[in-house]
Amino acid sequence: MTTAAGLQTVLTVPERFRGPEGTANGGWISGTLAGLLTGACHDSAVEVTLHRPVPLETELGVAHVGNTLALGDAERHLAEAIPVAEHLTPPPFVPFTDAARAEAGFAGLRGHAIAGCFACGLREPGDGLRIFPGPVPETGAVAAGWRVPVNVTDEDGVVPDSIIWSALDCVTFWAHFGGPDASPDDHPQPGQSALLGRLTAQVYRRVYPLGRYSVVGRVSGREGRKLFGESAVYEVDGTLVAAAKATWIVPRA
Repeated sequence: MTTAAGLQTVLTVPERFRGPEGTANGGWISGTLAGLLTGACHDSAVEVTLHRPVPLETELGVAHVGNTLALGDAERHLAEAIPVAEHLTPPPFVPFTDAARAEAGFAGLRGHAIAGCFACGLREPGDGLRIFPGPVPETGAVAAGWRVPVNVTDEDGVVPDSIIWSALDCVTFWAHFGGPDASPDDHPQPGQSALLGRLTAQVYRRVYPLGRYSVVGRVSGREGRKLFGESAVYEVDGTLVAAAKATWIVPRA
């Protein structure tokens, strides 16, 4: 429908694509908004800012005004997406076999505050993405071998941006205390969590169901309660599929 504010549509986040209890996975909702904003065009990166947790199974309004997409309801402004002219710097490629081997060191296996997360949660194969990034020796990065489920495609058989953004999401958080440079004094402890505040990403190539990809993340900084990270998805030959940078907010003690 069209309103005075612009083109208005409705979006509902299915329970499957959850992050923290009762709310959407940050990467999934960010990628969904990015896809609605740009369609099949990936000529630029998209920056998504999450102002509040996005509820599940709730009809939410999506307003497309100019080059901005806003998500909310009658009372709350939840998120917004805008295209940005920004070159993203991905962490270096990690071969799939090394990335898969690193999963044994995934900090979430020792304590996972959001075990039901669609991207990195300990869910049944085929239900969640089961991306478990662990430290890669001598790289300063964490990585996981992503085996793409067959049941994450859309009606056309395409793996949508929402799934690729989900893969780019959590790895930027786990890098802060799953990586080889993590310190108990500087980073959250296993079992603690943070909320995704902003995710900027660009998808360069398609992802295919049953494909194998390396998901790589690294720390790019910290400022108070804000954690900064970068991530990438690579094909087995090292071709860059997608890249992102993220800002996480650690809850007050």
